[in-house]
This record gives sequence, structure tokens and C-alpha cells, in this order.
Amino acid sequence: MPKSKVRKKTAYTPPTDRRTPVKVKAAGPSNLFYKIVMFGLMLVGLLWLVVNYIAGDKIPFMADLGNTNFAIGFVLMIAGLLMTMRWR
Repeated sequence: MPKSKVRKKTAYTPPTDRRTPVKVKAAGPSNLFYKIVMFGLMLVGLLWLVVNYIAGDKIPFMADLGNTNFAIGFVLMIAGLLMTMRWR
């Protein structure tokens, strides 16, 4: 049986019209105030939910809010969690 012919591959040459890459300045660590607010929001949201479960019916303004307390607690915690995406 005859051998198949081997094709020659051309060497890859990158396009010459490309721009040179721009160096991005490395960002430093997050500010201390940012970390305090981030962890504070998560902690306050958790405490809001715990207080709502334990003594929500005994605190007048929390009793008036009803099920909105769950939304408030979760929004506070989610806001803190969303801040972690920009934490360096």
C-alpha cells in the first residue's frame, strides 16, 4: 500500500497591526473603612434576623414591620456580600 503524502504546515506569524499591551496599575489593598462597612453590614443583617426571631414580637417597631424584617436582614447581609467582590 502506498504511503500518504505529508502536508507541510506553514509557520504561524502573528498579525503586525496589533497594538502593544498596556500595563494596568496594580490596585492596592482595600481601605480599612471599606472592610469595616462590609463586615458590619453582614453582621448587622445577621443580628437583625436573630433579634427578629428571638424578640421580634416584643419590640414595637419590629412588630409593626412584620415579615419585612426578613427582607431588611437579608438585604443588609447581601449588600455586605456584594461588597466582597471589590475587596482587595
